[in-house]
Amino acid sequence: MQTLPLGRTDINVSEWCLGTMTYGNQTPEDDAHRQIDMALDAGINFLDTAEMYPVNPIRAETVGLSEQVIGNWIAKTGRRDEIVVATKVSGNNPGWVREGRGYDGAVIRETVDASLKRLQTDVIDLYQMHWPVRGTYMFRQNWTYDPSGQNRQQTMDHMMDVLTALGDMVKAGKIRAIGMSNESSWGMTKWIDQAEAAGLPRMASVQNEYSLLCRMYDTDLAEMAVNEDVTLLAFSPLACGVLTGKYQNGQVPDGSRMSLNGDLGGRVTDRVWPAAQAYLDVAAKHGLDPVHMAMAWQRTRPFPVSAIFGATTSDQLSQILAGRDVVLSDEVIVQINTAYKAHPMPY
Repeated sequence: MQTLPLGRTDINVSEWCLGTMTYGNQTPEDDAHRQIDMALDAGINFLDTAEMYPVNPIRAETVGLSEQVIGNWIAKTGRRDEIVVATKVSGNNPGWVREGRGYDGAVIRETVDASLKRLQTDVIDLYQMHWPVRGTYMFRQNWTYDPSGQNRQQTMDHMMDVLTALGDMVKAGKIRAIGMSNESSWGMTKWIDQAEAAGLPRMASVQNEYSLLCRMYDTDLAEMAVNEDVTLLAFSPLACGVLTGKYQNGQVPDGSRMSLNGDLGGRVTDRVWPAAQAYLDVAAKHGLDPVHMAMAWQRTRPFPVSAIFGATTSDQLSQILAGRDVVLSDEVIVQINTAYKAHPMPY
């Protein structure tokens, strides 16, 4: 497993990252701990979580459980120095966290300490804002996105307030690096510009959805990433299981994400199944597991990527890890690009 620098920091992360959003809900603690051990054995040193996890469903009473599961593994094994831990503070929400309130500088000073306690560690390697408080076009909101109600000065003031608090946390040794999630290219450059002007911590990463079926990152955000040395933490690289083929032809396996969340967060459309089939056909033609092809494709991108994947069970994780050394041929990449042009933006 190759590693790459996290932005302009001295933190090196594996090109795959173990997502933990099912830990404490669909994935019981003993299996979650087994997964972390398996990931380390496979060369993965990077774990991603969030204060609001687990999901499917997200509930106020389960907020923080995924962090607690990781914290219990750290306490049990004593292997904290072997992993890079990333977590997130929630933005405005329907009421799962802080009765729906998002974050500002004061909130961040509290939530960092709360996450440290749950994770049973002295420092968080990467602390991320889960989504911008001004709003986001992610999560299928791009179809009706309207930024006209935003107030630029309020946004700038909010960013400075947050960056100042994060700077205090870095000085206190509580966090090492910072990142955004579900952010735009404009937002990322403003976070970076303000931080640099004020001598405050600089965004090292952005965690946005990115897969064969969701490629909004490929234009403006890609340019931002290359010019500003920002690492993409690509979430849902398997499109919530759509790219595995398990949902083709109307199948809904028991216990699957679709059985719990019918439209997969808006990813289920009439156009998604032909698009998925096009990639499944490419994989079949070349004798590739479609999971391995989708994950290996992330390595081919012309900007830095660490792809975040999750597994409900250790058996699923074992299947994914079996493809960690797969390298795609030029022919496969050409055919993937052909499928993409035929099926752009299927959800």
